[in-house]
Amino acid sequence: MSDKIVKIGGASGYWGDTALGPKQLLEYGEVDYLILDYLAEITMSILAKARSRDPEAGYATDFIDRVMKPWITRIAEKKIRVIANAGGVNLQACRRALEALAEEAGVTLRIGTVEGDNLLDRADELRSSGLAEMETGASLPDKVMSVNAYLGAFPIAAALDAGADIVITGRCVDSALAVGPLIHEFGWQPEDYDRLSAGGLVGHLIECGAQTSGGNFTDWEETQSGWENTGFPVAEVSADGSFVLTKPPQTGGLVSVLTAGEQMLYEIGDARSYILPDVICDFTQVSMEQVGDNRVLIKGAIGREPTATYKVSATFLQGFACIGNFVIVGRNARARARRMGEAILNRTAAMLAEEGLGRYSKTSLQLVGAESMFGDNARAEALQSREVVLRLGVHHPRKEGVELFSKEFVGAGLSMSPGITGLAPGRPRPSPVVGLFSGLIDKNQVPAVVKVAGETIPVPHAITRGEGKPVAASAMASTAPMAGDVVKVPLMELAVARSGDKGNYANIGVIARKPEYLEAIIAGLAPERVKACFRQLTEGQVTRYLLPGIHGINFLLAESLDGGGVSSLHLDPQAKTYSQVLLELDIPVPVSQAQAWGLV
Repeated sequence: MSDKIVKIGGASGYWGDTALGPKQLLEYGEVDYLILDYLAEITMSILAKARSRDPEAGYATDFIDRVMKPWITRIAEKKIRVIANAGGVNLQACRRALEALAEEAGVTLRIGTVEGDNLLDRADELRSSGLAEMETGASLPDKVMSVNAYLGAFPIAAALDAGADIVITGRCVDSALAVGPLIHEFGWQPEDYDRLSAGGLVGHLIECGAQTSGGNFTDWEETQSGWENTGFPVAEVSADGSFVLTKPPQTGGLVSVLTAGEQMLYEIGDARSYILPDVICDFTQVSMEQVGDNRVLIKGAIGREPTATYKVSATFLQGFACIGNFVIVGRNARARARRMGEAILNRTAAMLAEEGLGRYSKTSLQLVGAESMFGDNARAEALQSREVVLRLGVHHPRKEGVELFSKEFVGAGLSMSPGITGLAPGRPRPSPVVGLFSGLIDKNQVPAVVKVAGETIPVPHAITRGEGKPVAASAMASTAPMAGDVVKVPLMELAVARSGDKGNYANIGVIARKPEYLEAIIAGLAPERVKACFRQLTEGQVTRYLLPGIHGINFLLAESLDGGGVSSLHLDPQAKTYSQVLLELDIPVPVSQAQAWGLV
């Protein structure tokens, strides 16, 4: 086996991430490749709207302004290759901006682009062909803002094979930004399923930036002293797909089995069938070993034949929203805030009717500071809080409806509760509600086009189309509770956790701090109990999946986010806080075990 090691740094986890990532990785990360992830579904709609106003807009400008402009000379001098999905819905404008920047800096870079993901011009064709929403079966909406397929990694590899120094893509699966360089460097083929799965895990771990190297870690006390300079991740990858996860020296954060494990479980759903365009991944047997300070060896990913389809995401206008906030202070603050919210909704509903604008399509009243996220598990003292934030949100089909709400929300300032102040100056701002549509399209209908230095190049394996299917019925059945005398131990003492979203699903990953804790955690976290914990938020089924390789469990909570993204009025539409709520549960542990573990 080759001793070659390829070092890939994850410099950006989203559009708006700190500029520290590129700085760290380029100054002392010693990386061969820099990858930057900018695109979320809502980002695509924002970019589409920007391009409708300006034909040279529609790409992630941070890539040009905050990454390439300050660092283009260093990138060229050190021959670091860069892959970014910054192209958004206007790849060629992004390319032109980068070419102009290179000319201004006096450097020569071969720029590659991967096109083909943008299907907006084919929306009518897709609608007539029967493209259906994956969850509901609904048809593609009549008016869409963006339509994009999630492409795979082989087109990126082809651009690198042709000598591209910088590769810009539109929508591709996030992990492809890392898998493309590995295909190029190691010559992986479409049938190398285990290696492609391992590469997918590399990408999954580093594409969220510092979140895998100590950011957002459960045990925040271990990392908080270095938050000013939290390190961004580096994957040192071998030809067989095994890799060491680390971070640059002289940075904060932490790379440990638990920080890496939290990120592995982040938003993956069923870890036996994590579907990427080029492979179906099975991460259940992945193992992690601490092999040095801030160095974790990761291996054991398994791959299967890919599916015949790409995922397609479309965004569409779904009305308008407005969310207002008041701070209410003093005795009975919670009761006053709730009554004030109810009164504002009643008052504005009557006004809407009088003006012939119709009803709100959705409303939400939440009390921040009274543990509204905890539902029935809120502490008694929180219900007596003397300082809460009234968060009142509405959706309406027409902009005039939310504009009326905005004016009247502020207009309630002198006519209702005492002891109130605004959380922000001025009226709350109306905004469009962007809905998300996700479907599947045959890969043969989405040809990728790769250009390097303006020249179209052939793409071997441009489409990796197989007949693979997700593994059915891999969920864990409920487990009998612990028998005999038990003590209640906070889950936080037994496990770490991280949560996120998948459309309207919440995903909560839980990892035992020690392997011997896992049995008690499984017994104490039956799906029924998890659903009860989130009964105020979760309307659908809760499913759990076991990952024995890292002593972990993943929970998938259906219908938990009020639609998710910007179409949601929930306080946490992306489920980022759900793990902290779950960690507050107590787990029954046999007394003898708790004593042996030093927990009592």
